[in-house]
Amino acid sequence: MILYRRYIWFICIGVALLACPSCICTAEAKDFVVVIDAGHGGHDPGAVGRISKEKNINLKVALKLGKQIEQNCPDVKVVYTRNRDIFIPLNRRAEIANNAKADLFISIHTNSLANNKTAKGASTWTLGLAKSEANLEVAKRENAVILYEDDYKTRYAGFNPNSAESYIIFEFMQDKYMSQSVHLASLVQSQFRNTCRRVDRGVHQAGFLVLKASAMPSILVELGFISTPEEERYLNTESGTTNLANGIYRAFLTYKKEQEMSHNGSSNTPLPETTETAHTQPVFQETPATRPDKENKEEGIVFKIQILTSSKPLSPNDKRLKGVKDAEYYKEGGLYKYTCGASDDYNQVLRTKRTITTKFKDAFIIAFKNGKKTDVNAAIREFKQNRKK
Repeated sequence: MILYRRYIWFICIGVALLACPSCICTAEAKDFVVVIDAGHGGHDPGAVGRISKEKNINLKVALKLGKQIEQNCPDVKVVYTRNRDIFIPLNRRAEIANNAKADLFISIHTNSLANNKTAKGASTWTLGLAKSEANLEVAKRENAVILYEDDYKTRYAGFNPNSAESYIIFEFMQDKYMSQSVHLASLVQSQFRNTCRRVDRGVHQAGFLVLKASAMPSILVELGFISTPEEERYLNTESGTTNLANGIYRAFLTYKKEQEMSHNGSSNTPLPETTETAHTQPVFQETPATRPDKENKEEGIVFKIQILTSSKPLSPNDKRLKGVKDAEYYKEGGLYKYTCGASDDYNQVLRTKRTITTKFKDAFIIAFKNGKKTDVNAAIREFKQNRKK
């Protein structure tokens, strides 16, 4: 009887604890989760240079990036797809991120060119249809990892990484995280350019399987060219890998702080100090484009085509605008994001985009609602519903 009474007593306490609001409030909040993916590994070396293999460069930068986050961001949980030299299937990498309910997925790679061609610089990629042969070749090389896997044809539904026809699946893909992914990619490139002093090869889109399967904002970073001797030597120095990891880390801090400010109105994440000095030669002129910040006056839904991102405002005659006359910008995260072709008719903007991609191969459609940037997929659905009325 005594044991029975104790049993009932413990049940009552448990129920009271579950029902008590103050107990729920003191529960630990969910960490910000970032998954860091070091590309290749194990029997997959990735690109091979004269003195090194891509898999080892990727892992060094990934571990250094993770260590900086772990040491300086106590509210962030870092998850690695691999922390040593082992092979992880491509679909498993995305699965790790999805199972961790990650807020960000950062995949780290090293670029390469065939036939003794040389190139310099870092680039950052998001999911999308490759708009050029060069972009497609990057995706083909990274997706070729699946050829190391058993039964890859079944696992990836017949996808052939070396066939251009397989990449048609990315043409009709609606990525609800595109805007966030592109923004993070822009922040990374800004750091590579301004902090790391690396050649900026820009933000691009291509059909990467590892990004396709991840259900969160995701980017793939190409640190440099292992096929270029000078770059390979840099990528194999402690200072080189530390510098690149620091650039990605600073971009991560900026992105995290912006997300917290947007959702909570406040943030404890410190922004990294700027490294730009007074003697630094400005990259862009200070004059804004033709119709700056016009979106602040717009009502309803307006679709636009985002064509490029800059750390400073451009002159209307800047060659980067490639003669686009209706260019305008909006500011986000300290960056100037240039758009054109504004219209409340999505179909018209879609037609304009097909024309503008001859000049800006990685252009994509964004949306504003009552002057504020909004989810483009939701805006398209609303536009279609209004058309039916």
